[in-house]
Amino acid sequence: MFSHPSCPGSHRDSRGFTLVEVMVALAVVALAVPALLFTMDQQIDGTAYIRDRSLAQVVASNRLAELRLALRGGQQTLRGSSTGSEVMAGRDWYWRVQSQGTEVPDFSRVEIQVRPIAGEDAPSLYTLVAFIAARSEGAANGG
Repeated sequence: MFSHPSCPGSHRDSRGFTLVEVMVALAVVALAVPALLFTMDQQIDGTAYIRDRSLAQVVASNRLAELRLALRGGQQTLRGSSTGSEVMAGRDWYWRVQSQGTEVPDFSRVEIQVRPIAGEDAPSLYTLVAFIAARSEGAANGG
């Protein structure tokens, strides 16, 4: 028994994919997957950078707050530079504080640089610049 080509049960009416169509689909997938993986890797790196920069900002802000508290406690304003480190979020952060006088009496310019790696030649991840009065308001008002 022979079936007619237009009959529903004929071989020509099957609804599968040809080998060429499958090969083209595989080629498209083979090109798209590495591009997607590369983009995802870049997003992960960008997220890690933003996290590190945010933590460095917190370290710098904490250091500035410590300087202001020390000044209110009666200590002299820092002149020159000092370095140190602290642990934040389970990592070591290295900071450098540089202070210098300004043209305005009793004011200092303070620059705080934070690095994830020890060493002066390591690139700074975050830099905070602030101006601090040499006398706190409480000391100026007598208590």
